[in-house]
Amino acid sequence: MIDPLPPNRRDFLSGKALQRQLAEAGEVLADNLDAADRVGNPPESGPTVRLGKQAMACDFDVILNPGPAARLDAAAMALDLIDELEAQLSVYRPESEVSRLNARAADEWIEVEPRLFDLLTMAREISAETAGGFDITTGPLIALWRQCKAEYRLPTEAEISVTRQRTGMAQVAFDPERRAIRFPATGMEFNLGSIGKGYALDRSAELILRQGVAEFLLHGGKSSLLARGSHGGYPGWPIGIANPLFPEKTLATILLVNAGLSTSGSNIQYFRLDGKRYGHILDPRTGWPADGLASVTVLAPTATLAEALSTAFFVIGVENARRYCHNHPEIKALLIPAPQPGQRLRIVNCGLPADELYLSEAVSHLDITS
Repeated sequence: MIDPLPPNRRDFLSGKALQRQLAEAGEVLADNLDAADRVGNPPESGPTVRLGKQAMACDFDVILNPGPAARLDAAAMALDLIDELEAQLSVYRPESEVSRLNARAADEWIEVEPRLFDLLTMAREISAETAGGFDITTGPLIALWRQCKAEYRLPTEAEISVTRQRTGMAQVAFDPERRAIRFPATGMEFNLGSIGKGYALDRSAELILRQGVAEFLLHGGKSSLLARGSHGGYPGWPIGIANPLFPEKTLATILLVNAGLSTSGSNIQYFRLDGKRYGHILDPRTGWPADGLASVTVLAPTATLAEALSTAFFVIGVENARRYCHNHPEIKALLIPAPQPGQRLRIVNCGLPADELYLSEAVSHLDITS
């Protein structure tokens, strides 16, 4: 869980009339970061104006520094764009482009809107770079586990084996010249739940920047964020990272500077059976939940890349994630391995400099590995 500008007093604005009333009255929504229990004097957030709406089954926010009311129009346009993108990407809408692609691509080549084709191409590249740790074709496996959870049982190895025959990004055919997609078999499908929110944030940021607004923070569902410009006299925006074992407590504050950020973990979505907890993030290579990490936070040049890699790193584990960051210096990460009984919680810091990472006093004793 990520708290943009932690901890805070949240208010959400919607509707242009209300936006302008607040702006003209000179009101702002202040999100105050309490630095009393932090180590290293982390940055404090200042006054903000926040516009929000629900889309993609979560809350989206555009957070601005106080300023001219005209900038609120750009924020409202960005939120409207998220609605348009949901209508294109959602697998829960039969009329969406992705749903139509899923329904027909096993029978024929399907041409895809250029930006969507680029997104699917990126997903294929990340899947290859992470040896299958990231895969947007795991929808059938997700459905199997959802069914088993409702039946309060685990899937059998036979069920997983059969289902995995309908997954695998490496099997999908791409035609770059036609921007077309073809599935190898009936039952395969794309599900963009592990990359779609980040993509929506990137597209929204493009729109806001075109409107001449250079300083803002976007978030989707608190798990994916994108920061541009400065805030409160700092070169970026302070972001709170929750403790995966005690989500109500802040583990650290990150100063997010012109980058995307995403966190993945299974501390909220999971189910227990026979005393064991099974998280919702599946390893596409096995069909079983990944369980080596408690939480992963990734910083990347774009929110799309950050969201995809946070899922991938959660699956491929500490050493492979560290290796990826070493080979891609533009990617930074905080990895928190799942503690064993009797062990201390440990943070593995992959590339975050000291002036961008501030641990809370409650966790200052943790082992920090660069």
